[in-house]
Amino acid sequence: MQSSDSSANNQDKIVYFGVININENGKNIGAIDVWRSVITKKILCEEKRPGILEISEDIGMPIINDKEIWAIAVNKHRKGKDRWKLIKIPENDKVDFIDTDDETKISVNIDNSRITDPEWWSLLVSKNINKSVEISEEIIQK
Repeated sequence: MQSSDSSANNQDKIVYFGVININENGKNIGAIDVWRSVITKKILCEEKRPGILEISEDIGMPIINDKEIWAIAVNKHRKGKDRWKLIKIPENDKVDFIDTDDETKISVNIDNSRITDPEWWSLLVSKNINKSVEISEEIIQK
């Protein structure tokens, strides 16, 4: 006999889903830990950079709205661990994010869930879970 009690069994849980290793010239320069809601299947992400031990400004899992998706923004001209940033993007529009220096505001155009900018390009988190991505050169994903 089943109880109509709304117990902990009916509550959503966030579980570890995978990782994206970010490499430059074969060397790991960071990672994205990917988590997923068991019920809604919504993806949550956290960036990891070698040598950075501070706690993120977002306590717990960062919030993302239903009209956004997770992406990795990659600077076309920079090198090393400060070359990339985990961001939230819409399908089409303009998005602002704070660069890895935690000060500089970056504004890029988004077209078909991809950054279109002379300084930046992007990869979608959802297409790269449990992969190592090489960001030495721009990758065009379909």
